[in-house]
Amino acid sequence: MIASILIANRGEIARRIIRTARGMGIRTIAVYSRADAGAAHVRDADQAIAIGPAPATESYLRGEAVLEAATASGTEAVHPGYGFLSENADFAQSVIDAGLIWIGSPPAAIRAMGRKDAAKALMAAAGVPVTPGYLGEDQDPSRLAAEAAAIGWPVLIKAVAGGGGKGMRRVDGPEAFAAALAGARREAVSAFGDDRVLLEAYVTRPRHIEVQVFGDSAGHIVHLFERDCSLQRRHQKVIEEAPASGMDEETRAALCAAAVRAAEAVHYQGAGTVEFIADASRGLSADRIWFMEMNTRLQVEHPVTEAITGVDLVEWQIRIAAGEDLPLTQDQIAIAGHAIEARLYAEDPARGFLPSSGPLRRFHLPKKGIRVDSGFEEGDVVSPFYDPMLAKLIAHDADRAEAARRLADASARVQAWPVKTNAAFLARCLADHDFIAGDIDTGFIADRGEALTAQVPPSPAAAAALARPRTALEGFRLNAPPIARRRIFVDGRPTDLELDYSAPPPPFLEDGDQLIVFEGGSATALSLHGAASAAVVSAGDGTVRAPMPGKLIAVLATKGQKVKAGQSLAVLEAMKMEHILAAPRDGAVAEIAAAPGDQVTEGTMLIRLEP
Repeated sequence: MIASILIANRGEIARRIIRTARGMGIRTIAVYSRADAGAAHVRDADQAIAIGPAPATESYLRGEAVLEAATASGTEAVHPGYGFLSENADFAQSVIDAGLIWIGSPPAAIRAMGRKDAAKALMAAAGVPVTPGYLGEDQDPSRLAAEAAAIGWPVLIKAVAGGGGKGMRRVDGPEAFAAALAGARREAVSAFGDDRVLLEAYVTRPRHIEVQVFGDSAGHIVHLFERDCSLQRRHQKVIEEAPASGMDEETRAALCAAAVRAAEAVHYQGAGTVEFIADASRGLSADRIWFMEMNTRLQVEHPVTEAITGVDLVEWQIRIAAGEDLPLTQDQIAIAGHAIEARLYAEDPARGFLPSSGPLRRFHLPKKGIRVDSGFEEGDVVSPFYDPMLAKLIAHDADRAEAARRLADASARVQAWPVKTNAAFLARCLADHDFIAGDIDTGFIADRGEALTAQVPPSPAAAAALARPRTALEGFRLNAPPIARRRIFVDGRPTDLELDYSAPPPPFLEDGDQLIVFEGGSATALSLHGAASAAVVSAGDGTVRAPMPGKLIAVLATKGQKVKAGQSLAVLEAMKMEHILAAPRDGAVAEIAAAPGDQVTEGTMLIRLEP
């Protein structure tokens, strides 16, 4: 058995790997950037080694620095987790060439599945159903336009080296094709250094369904059934579940068999996921499910598969990397119950899902009856340099409805401050009537808009926790519970609210002259003498401020320029995403206070407008 593992990752996945390794008696070595010196995964590991400055490009993505740490620690193996270097075939090969054990898929398999067009051609040759489309080498715009018309509208343009929704455009007719193609190519070059695209028929009611596969060095390959990852926001998964609702046994058998054929085609070893797109317009059927791509690593959503199969997938990864055969045969793997996972992000849904960073003065995750995989503890600091995922909440029950109910309840009981989270948004998604009924597709979140993201006023009981009665008779009535009405400040804004002194108050945290109340997954700052928040000041005095710490990428206006409300003025990069900052009102640019390349803190004034 492997004696020691260096984990080339951070956050919850690093802690997840450490947990299994410790249970197996394996020594663990963490790596960390300067920003993560005090991080939870560093505290958990038996040893930790610094590998560079805060930006991932200077630390976690520097394969040579990770390899130097592995050599210095005397580790026997390297586990990449997911993201960062997990699907970098050159890094995997360098680990193997250094005489270390790579706990991941073979470099050849990573390369084979790294290009979407080549992977689809390989799958078609292996008898795996692929989405109708064009995978040709001829990238002339006129040829692509002709192929799109032959496929039939709408079509999807996708970067061949793409991922995460970058270089992807839906086109509904020939008149919009040229502009969409140009935009997809620009984005593809910027993100991947490759402007080639493929075309696919666009599925109008798509569901994103994937199959967990595992292979060993003896050539055995099994599947561990499917997951449904259809609840997405901007092509990023938010809620995942296993098994997929509405999947009959005949369709499941065909889908899982196709996934095994896909893994066999690349002589797969270790953990992998074969992703499919399903046309859900008439329910799930094997003849309307097509191969999309293969992820040659462990997935973020692997806990739901672990819950329904009772398998520790990280332990399987370690054992297979050590040369052991698969622990179970296909007929020994069965589905038990239903599991749902929700990704808890440091972001503010009410402000367009802007990432949030800073210290976690309060961070309480309900753990009774659910599984929690968290990268943070109370007192830790959320850095603006990395993905904003804080934790994953996983509920497992005998049936889907009960799993959804328990996970919605858990999401509603999350407490975080001053970092904002999407907990309330998750609770609303999970309690949605259509979600509970299994009537879902990848447009579920976008279709509901503000119904899932709007900020809900604090309850009368929450308001009463701040404005306690000054006398025993304030709010008293003979024929009803004691009720009063008062103006208080909610997140800096004056608001008239009813106060209910008879109801038990929700959990709260005192923060100076503010009371932070936690309800339904939201954290709301209440005060009697409000101080305007940065957002209110920005909108009121014509200044554009940084909504979070980050790097200013571009300034899109010049001094003296006349601008309209909503016009894009600057681009800020934070937590792996770009954010457009818009003019809060009509005006002229009076001052530009920062330049592209500047690192700015939350609330920093970037641009000032005057009438």
